[in-house]
Amino acid sequence: MKIALIGTGFIGTTLGSSLADAGHEVVYGSRHPGESAPGGGTVASIGEVLADPDVVILALPGAAVAELTAAHGDALAGKLVIDATNRMGAEVANARASLPPTVRYARAFNTLGGENMADPVFGGERADMFFSAPSGDREAVETVIAGVGLRPIYVGEDEEAIIDALFQLWIALAMRQGRGRRLALRLLEG
Repeated sequence: MKIALIGTGFIGTTLGSSLADAGHEVVYGSRHPGESAPGGGTVASIGEVLADPDVVILALPGAAVAELTAAHGDALAGKLVIDATNRMGAEVANARASLPPTVRYARAFNTLGGENMADPVFGGERADMFFSAPSGDREAVETVIAGVGLRPIYVGEDEEAIIDALFQLWIALAMRQGRGRRLALRLLEG
């Protein structure tokens, strides 16, 4: 799968390294093309990487998504976009409202600290990544999540508010209660 990862910070490079190791073709989109990327990945202009990916992952500050859309909205139209952003302190944590309405919107990779995506195994068990996506894109998003080493748990279509609530739960437990960032959620079924 060809994955355009917009953002070369900690989350972007963590996801990109794992996805490349899982055999996906990862290209990073940056305002600074030509930078070095982890694992020898390619860093190109955002316009270049949006030309023909199977999936776009947004791993940039949530506040920057409106600027991205203003510059590249036409290139995002119709694409499967996984929103991994969090707009800390905003009423709505996700960036859906800042994206073109024609994107195939998925919400994932925002309910764990990045270090847990780099090392998603806890006591021999993979951490879960809860996600929302259009039903027709569920399998593609599951493939991407599994490529990072997490267990995908589908919540449904247009359920980003539930995913954002899990982000708030993670913040409450890890940060406000002081349990630490090495914390993940797991669905147990009997």
